[in-house]
Amino acid sequence: MVVVTAVHVRVLDGDVEAFVEATLENHRHSVKEPGNLRFDVLASVQNPNEFLLYEVYATQADADAHKQTAHYARWRDTVAPLMAAPRVGVPYRPLAPAEAADW
Repeated sequence: MVVVTAVHVRVLDGDVEAFVEATLENHRHSVKEPGNLRFDVLASVQNPNEFLLYEVYATQADADAHKQTAHYARWRDTVAPLMAAPRVGVPYRPLAPAEAADW
């Protein structure tokens, strides 16, 4: 079953550039992980301090493995003090495409 998570992030004023740099570095490594089907980094058009990370993994094991990588730990520790509020990961169930083979 495909695992989709939308991670909502709000960054402190003045820390956007550092957040983007760290997040793009995490993205570059994450898209190379086995089982990663998508890892999109989106910036709000309406609020420059708001971001959405859209992550899709082929299985829950692949999603769990992502959280064990060095690049994820480095990102997590780097961006924690840059956030205006704790990040919120919202799981989704894909309706279309539904299967990993269709991504």
